[in-house]
Amino acid sequence: MKINTLIVGAEQLLTFDEYAGRVPLHGHKMRDIGLVEKGAVAISGNDIVAYGETHELLSVLEIDGETRIIDAKGKIVTPGLVDSHTHPVFTGTREAEFAMRIEGKSYMEIAAAGGGILNTAKRTRETTREQMAHNADRYLEWMLGFGVTSAEAKSGYGLDLETELAMLQAIRYLAQTGKLDLVPTFLGAHEIPAEFRPDRADEFVDVVCEEMIPKVAELELAKFCDVFCEEGVFDIDQTRKICIRAKEFGMGIKLHADEIQPMGGTELGVELGATSVDHMIEVSPRGIEMIAGSNTVATLLPGTSLFLNKGKFAPARDLIDAGAIVALATDFNPGSSPTANLPLIMSLACVAMRMTPEEVWSATTINAAFAVGLGEKIGSISAGKQADVVIWDVPDYRQVPYFYGINLVDTVIKNGRIAHRK
Repeated sequence: MKINTLIVGAEQLLTFDEYAGRVPLHGHKMRDIGLVEKGAVAISGNDIVAYGETHELLSVLEIDGETRIIDAKGKIVTPGLVDSHTHPVFTGTREAEFAMRIEGKSYMEIAAAGGGILNTAKRTRETTREQMAHNADRYLEWMLGFGVTSAEAKSGYGLDLETELAMLQAIRYLAQTGKLDLVPTFLGAHEIPAEFRPDRADEFVDVVCEEMIPKVAELELAKFCDVFCEEGVFDIDQTRKICIRAKEFGMGIKLHADEIQPMGGTELGVELGATSVDHMIEVSPRGIEMIAGSNTVATLLPGTSLFLNKGKFAPARDLIDAGAIVALATDFNPGSSPTANLPLIMSLACVAMRMTPEEVWSATTINAAFAVGLGEKIGSISAGKQADVVIWDVPDYRQVPYFYGINLVDTVIKNGRIAHRK
């Protein structure tokens, strides 16, 4: 077997291979990071083929003059990060609303004044598919620079069939460039569009179910369907109807749930077998119990709590102590979390949600991979998995969340090739 790339001498190698890298980590098992001191990783083509202590690996591998040797002395090596909840396709920014929030306006007050999701939807509807892709490509470059090699990408700023399809087609195009692995999610039920307000929400749900979902499925544009289950948006019955329809067409389920009010969205997500339930700031004790007893991933988005100045974060400690699978994501979007810095989210999770450094690493690698349905392919340093690897310019994995807001990425290897260097 030809070894194309060999990373050697890493002060610490985080493998997440304690369970062969093939299962998500529940509860306190999130601290099982598979640490190897003075580690090495061997890559052949697009795949990881071996890892271990450097001196042991060098004694058994056959390398030649064509093998690229990367010296990681003084650095750590991890799987590529997975950002499992993002909205990278949109037109226009909302810094004016940012200023309104600073002056004391709430998210719902801004939305009622014509801001929020409907503001972005109006501008996105006026944008070509090509321009959507061009705009999003810039944001994907930001993600890559922060060590993200795979991400979920949602539609949801069209709220009509034509624009939702254009957004998903832009995501498909961007995925084909190979910069990042992108998992497409249809979020047509992100908000009730202006033309269906104030009292025609059920009619719009019918449009989502009978027009949008069948067409998205026909064109094979989305792996998942997501719904914003929240007071003033889609209630439990409407959310259930949309999700059941999406499942009939072979889509997996994700939910924005229990972000602002305890609606019971987490419980619904578990009932429906959702791959993930996201936000969960106001999740009920029953919701925690149910998701902890399931294989549904609890994806937490502390950047949103920070940026909206909510003063409250999702109960990560309760979820982990109960045994849940917890992931972290940026929720990158133009309104409530305009950041592509996933390591910053790791820092925030440690400080504001009392997650340990080990837990935040698990939450942004192996568990996040399962949150987007790619746990068998990415998320750990395991033989046979895709060679998505990040080298960080620190000697201890705890320093990445410790040095908050600082980009410590040295080198990003995507599909066995160097995709980014400091």
